[in-house]
Amino acid sequence: MTLSAVVPLLGRLDPPLDPSGDEARRMMRSELTDPKYYQDDLLGRIMDWLGRMIDKTVEGASGSGPLGTLVLVVVVLGLVVALALVVSRARRTARAERPGVAALTDEVISADELRARAEAALAAGDASSALVDAFRAAAVRQVERARIEDVPQATAHELARALAAAFLPHTTAIHRGADLFDQTLYGERVATPEQARELLALDDLLAGRAARR
Repeated sequence: MTLSAVVPLLGRLDPPLDPSGDEARRMMRSELTDPKYYQDDLLGRIMDWLGRMIDKTVEGASGSGPLGTLVLVVVVLGLVVALALVVSRARRTARAERPGVAALTDEVISADELRARAEAALAAGDASSALVDAFRAAAVRQVERARIEDVPQATAHELARALAAAFLPHTTAIHRGADLFDQTLYGERVATPEQARELLALDDLLAGRAARR
């Protein structure tokens, strides 16, 4: 028994479901077949798995009466919610990993000014703004010291590669800083105060001074 067979059963429930089972499945398939959500076809496999789960659930509840049909509706809705969460996460990941977004703005500002702004944002409870400005301060400071080139359109990870080449012992911390920057600025993830302090500590580390307390 396939999902299309569920529609007559659902039609007897009050209130009626909208959209229908066929329409819901078509909408889910249309959403997930968007190429921007695919990464190693992971979501394609999830979509196929979800379809099989729905079919098995329908088959198992086919002769169980109104109560079984109600349970089926709850299960299907739960699967749809789970799928929506997967798609939402895929969208955030796609935004976080989009290439070609410059990490530094056209704003004319020094590393010390960026650092001061980051510390003020952290003190005000805005950890996300603090993290973003802390990473920019770390990069701009090394541009000012001629340790890396001034490339206005460089992405966070391009800056990280340049910084890692100049500070090889700190490669891991630098690339983690770039990841946090992208996730916060483009991935819509709210930074924690600890993560913001981590980026401030990165600035201190590359500047060759002890981390401020």
